[in-house]
Amino acid sequence: MRDIDLKTLRLFVAVCDHRNIARAAEEQHIEPSAISKRIAQLEADLGVPLLSRSRRGVEPTGAGIALLEHARNVLFTLDRIGSDVAAFGSGLRGRVSICASASAMAEALLDDIAAFMREPANANIRVDVEERLSTELVRQLREGAASIGVCWDNVDLEGLQHAPYRQDRLALAVHPDHPLANETSLSFEDTLEYEHVGLLPSTAVHTMLRRSAASAGKTLSYRVIVSSFDAAFRVVAAGLGISVVPVEVAATYQSVFGVAVIPLVDAWAERRFVVCFKGFDTLQPAAQRMVEHLTSRARQAA
Repeated sequence: MRDIDLKTLRLFVAVCDHRNIARAAEEQHIEPSAISKRIAQLEADLGVPLLSRSRRGVEPTGAGIALLEHARNVLFTLDRIGSDVAAFGSGLRGRVSICASASAMAEALLDDIAAFMREPANANIRVDVEERLSTELVRQLREGAASIGVCWDNVDLEGLQHAPYRQDRLALAVHPDHPLANETSLSFEDTLEYEHVGLLPSTAVHTMLRRSAASAGKTLSYRVIVSSFDAAFRVVAAGLGISVVPVEVAATYQSVFGVAVIPLVDAWAERRFVVCFKGFDTLQPAAQRMVEHLTSRARQAA
């Protein structure tokens, strides 16, 4: 198969977007016959039909849909390469990609990033933030798919450098009428006779709570599994269960949902977060500045 040229990919995407070769040609400032010729050659090179043609227009075939997805990704990546490299023309510019766990996202991380972006010296630095499970986050850092990760320090960080970030403490969120609502503190073992509201089994906190229950010789019973702390508080407020949540997150939701929040006294309930990366010296200058900013904010808050 010959190499696919970018012009043909752009034309193919335009045709699929418009479902019409003539309209795509008008948008791309090219003759319809030229588009037809390029796509026919592409089909010949790939050995499969990419478009189903009719009097009403065209539709991508199954192979065309597969190519369309890859073409969009390739063109998007190339556009970003161009803009990112051009951004270094003057001053400190660049793009920082950050992956963070749900807990980090729900607490101070977004505020810290916003403070970074408000600084005039960082006006030309763009930031991408994505929520990821801690294990997936670490894998992406090792593979170079992200620059910086922020997660709980109980994950396997082998092969990565890391710096201390913020801390939080886990607590129990309960309905005001729940039997535990008047307690001032609790151990996790004291909660195991009641039904819980938990995060997804793939999350680090879910695994840690299961292990803690097992070490106490008891079973952790989940009535509801949710995908976010917001959903967990809503279910607790409905009186359907209790939930282990970060105190810092609870401060946001406690008054909104009217739930009681009771600190857990277990040693593991105090968590430490880290900013991690493959190697500080290999980070782009913008990413290095972000790491320094996040760790500095954490020291100030300590």
